[in-house]
Amino acid sequence: MTVLTDTFFDSLASSISGTLEAETLPPACYTDEEFYRFEKEALFHHEWLCVGRVEWLEKAGDYFTCSHANEPLVIAMDREGAIRAMSSVCQHRAMLVAEGQGNTRAFVCPYHHWTYDLDGRLVNAPAMSKTCNFDRKKYGLPTLKVELWHGFIFVNFDAEAEPLAPRLAALEPVIGNYEFAKLRGPAPAQHEFAWNWKVQFENNNDGYHANRLHRGLHDYIPSSLASFPPVPPGTAGYYRLNGSLHANASFNPTEKALFPVFPKLTEEEQHRLLFVNLPPSLSLVVLNDVVIYLIMDARGAALHGLTFGSLYLPEAMEDPGFEGKRALNDDYTAHIVAQDLHVDLLVQQGLGSKFAPRGRYSWQEDAQHQFNQWLVERYWREWHSRRGPSAPVTEIKRAAS
Repeated sequence: MTVLTDTFFDSLASSISGTLEAETLPPACYTDEEFYRFEKEALFHHEWLCVGRVEWLEKAGDYFTCSHANEPLVIAMDREGAIRAMSSVCQHRAMLVAEGQGNTRAFVCPYHHWTYDLDGRLVNAPAMSKTCNFDRKKYGLPTLKVELWHGFIFVNFDAEAEPLAPRLAALEPVIGNYEFAKLRGPAPAQHEFAWNWKVQFENNNDGYHANRLHRGLHDYIPSSLASFPPVPPGTAGYYRLNGSLHANASFNPTEKALFPVFPKLTEEEQHRLLFVNLPPSLSLVVLNDVVIYLIMDARGAALHGLTFGSLYLPEAMEDPGFEGKRALNDDYTAHIVAQDLHVDLLVQQGLGSKFAPRGRYSWQEDAQHQFNQWLVERYWREWHSRRGPSAPVTEIKRAAS
């Protein structure tokens, strides 16, 4: 039986009440494949999606591949130095024209050698001269909109999508001193996990569990010092702050920054951590000497890919002791991450139970409330667009509010 009904979408209203009155989203939002297909259209086909970092493409012909919502993509630098985003699906027989990453003069489909330029134009299609009405200009790789934000590359399937940066203006005063665009890092790790992308995103957002699940590892960054500044309506992301018990706290046995601290940080900024969330794909854990980024790729109701990387000041990576210091950070963080991953898997299992609740929130979970607001607005918009003129006026007004 379908979950996509007026009753189901009406029930989402209780998830966007004030944090202390709200309840969690229905479990079906995390477990139902039909809802995942709905979500692809509601979110992933219209929102800006992070695919990686600008420095991954240094010269013409550099490329890397990725995916979002089961769409294989190739991101490349063209001959003029512009970053291009394209479907990597050959327009002949749907073979993928690129895998992994590298440098190339053109994308040649290995199956039948259709050849595409770095901007996606079809430049050669062997033995097609006898095919009736074949115009190779019509068979280029589908392209996506591209926008750069502080060194991160975003793409959008929707050709009419509004620019991203103006809708993140409210975050600029908060992130400016970290200078994300100047940072560099080692190649990220790639993972695939058997739980819904929102379970992952919520865990990244959640300060409530920090002193509980991570007891003994996170005590100097206590949940009680979390705060959730509001952002203006229409903002494409949100953030939370978490105070620390000493300056320049970091996740390693010393509990302090091992790498050069970002030079523009104020004293106030040095006594807190910053968590930046740009749903549905990017979450940042911002310490004072390292930025951890998580790029999520929803692949099914209970499956997502995760790109996990870290960024530092360039001089930090030039230090001969960099790898040793990084190992200290990574080994310590691995204990925290292992606890999170174990919990995420068990949460996904619990959400599939007939006893799965629509739970209540602590004040320390206000970031989940902000996430719900972002989600429900888009769920309602898509649902009412499907219902068209038959939708009651009151419902349409509520969905647009």
